[in-house]
Amino acid sequence: GKALNAVASRNVKVIVVGNPCNTNALICLKNAPNIPAKNFHALTRLDENRAKCQLALKAGVFYDKVSNVTIWGNHSTTQVPDFLNAK
Repeated sequence: GKALNAVASRNVKVIVVGNPCNTNALICLKNAPNIPAKNFHALTRLDENRAKCQLALKAGVFYDKVSNVTIWGNHSTTQVPDFLNAK
C-alpha cells in the first residue's frame, strides 16, 4: 500500500489475490490513503464460484447463469456467502 501510495496514479485499480484476501486488501487500502477505496478489489473467485455452483445445482441451471453473488469475509469459517442479490 505504501509503495502504491507513493508512485501509483490515483486512478489505479488494485486487485488483491491470496489468503487472507479481504484482510490483505484492507491493509493495502489503509496504507494508500491517496487512492480511492473504490479502486481496491479482493478476488475471492474460488469461493464465489463454489457459491454459484451450489445455487446453480439447487436451481437446476448451469453455474454461468448465476450472477450477483457476493462473498464477505476471508477464505475460512468467517466467510459469509451473500445470495441476497443473486440472479
